[in-house]
Amino acid sequence: MSAVDTAGTSSASAKAPAPGAASNQDQLRRARAHAKSGHGHAPHGKGVHHPTHHKHVKRSKRRKHRRKHKPATHVTPVAGLPGAPAPPAIPVNPPPPSSSPPPAVAASISLSQARRLLWRAGFGPTPGQAEKLVGQPLEAVVQGLTRPVGAATLSGPEPTDDEGNALEPADVWGEDHCWWLDRMIRSDQQLVERMTFIWHDWFANSNEKVNSQQRMLDQNALFREHALGNFQDLFLAVTVNPAMLVFLDGIYNDRYEPNENYGREMMELFSLGADRGAYTETDIREMARALTGWTAEWTESSGLQNFHFDASRHDAGNKTVFGQTGKWNYEDAVRLCVSHPLHASFFVSKLWSYFVPAPPDEATLASLQGLYLASGYGIRAVVEAILQHPDFLQGPDLVTPPVVYNAGLLRAIGRPIDTTAWAWLSASAGQQLFYPPNVSGWDFTHWLDTSTAKARWEMASYVTAKTYPNPWPPEGQPRYSETEDPAAALESALAYWGDPLLSGESRECVAAFAASCLEGVATAQWQQSPYRAIRQNALRMLIATAPDMQVS
Repeated sequence: MSAVDTAGTSSASAKAPAPGAASNQDQLRRARAHAKSGHGHAPHGKGVHHPTHHKHVKRSKRRKHRRKHKPATHVTPVAGLPGAPAPPAIPVNPPPPSSSPPPAVAASISLSQARRLLWRAGFGPTPGQAEKLVGQPLEAVVQGLTRPVGAATLSGPEPTDDEGNALEPADVWGEDHCWWLDRMIRSDQQLVERMTFIWHDWFANSNEKVNSQQRMLDQNALFREHALGNFQDLFLAVTVNPAMLVFLDGIYNDRYEPNENYGREMMELFSLGADRGAYTETDIREMARALTGWTAEWTESSGLQNFHFDASRHDAGNKTVFGQTGKWNYEDAVRLCVSHPLHASFFVSKLWSYFVPAPPDEATLASLQGLYLASGYGIRAVVEAILQHPDFLQGPDLVTPPVVYNAGLLRAIGRPIDTTAWAWLSASAGQQLFYPPNVSGWDFTHWLDTSTAKARWEMASYVTAKTYPNPWPPEGQPRYSETEDPAAALESALAYWGDPLLSGESRECVAAFAASCLEGVATAQWQQSPYRAIRQNALRMLIATAPDMQVS
């Protein structure tokens, strides 16, 4: 994959620009120079985003001060934590599509399966939610997620910053992250929100270069609108989305100077996959020509605006892509990609990898391809099949992404968004929304290491900060129990998190701590209540950061 470079284009023999074209090109060149000067940024390479260079945002109400972070250092993966998936295995020679239905678990859903479903197809269960699903037919439970009716309902308090002010996601650093985290917590259409999250990674754009939180929010709404719809429609909408046109230089792609960035990535990352023989360098150059014509206006006062297609900038000549010749345009570019013989195997393999850590077997891959093509590139049909597949329900654990982990903890205790700390905490854990590291998205194989594990501990500590038992409460407030025994302390800590299912080994370790941590310590009468409160807080943290809570 080529690096994204706002100045790097593939030169073509240029004709004299049409009247008026030069002035618009000059404006766009100034916009690129403006971006390079520090008002806009090229995408980072792989790594955690650390927003130390952003200027403080001035507002009439208040001034946001952001915590700065040290640059990421090399870290060693934590041994023994299961579930880190391999990069999506896109077969070079996939089996042909099959009309046979994919394997499905035909049974009522168990508690462990309900919890896995709610974590992987949403953002974790609210208290009692998984238990209510137990015994229901699996197909009905899945369709309850995949076939929502009407607009989503957001239940609970509106999100605020630390001072109780309403969030301003388009204007204030970090409040875009917290605004979306709030939807993950409160929406009753959990799978729609999870698919929006997946498309954000699939078509990864970063505000580091887009340089407009509003454009990123508009793209977010696009992902939500098409979350479970038709992939060709989603792909076409993304292709001409202003955030994407900025991020992969679509507005700088014209017939005089074709830019190959989007043409390459739409095949390599979005629809076909690299090193499969799906396309050639010639296909990339010809695809870039087909995509020419999109532009925007730029002013010193307002920046980029009025994104539109300008026929005078489009190369209207014949192009040959995948051996097919025609006067192709951006709509044809998308159609040619999704109708490519290797697209279906790419789509189902990549989508599968977001839900299941091991690649599908050949029979499953063939069946999912057939289902996808028979549905006319339908997303919902494939997702429903994946969520009922034995590998999803009975296979190995999958590491939970940092944002999902954060949302799940908040959902478990019913805490709303009442601080903007989640943005920098999540960035420290390896994932800040609207800031993926590059066009490839986040590396889902590196969520857990010695740096990000510490960040998850800090995140859990912040989650519990407003509800922890105070060992030394002010006069007049209730004191913690002086007699709580270790077993009761453990049950209380588990209940705090909605009774998560810990492995026997994890439960034994936490129980041993509960039984031993006060031995020989809490001997005086005045120590009985505060020390038991301290034990309770420790148990809650141990459970939240246990290996079982990092996977589903």
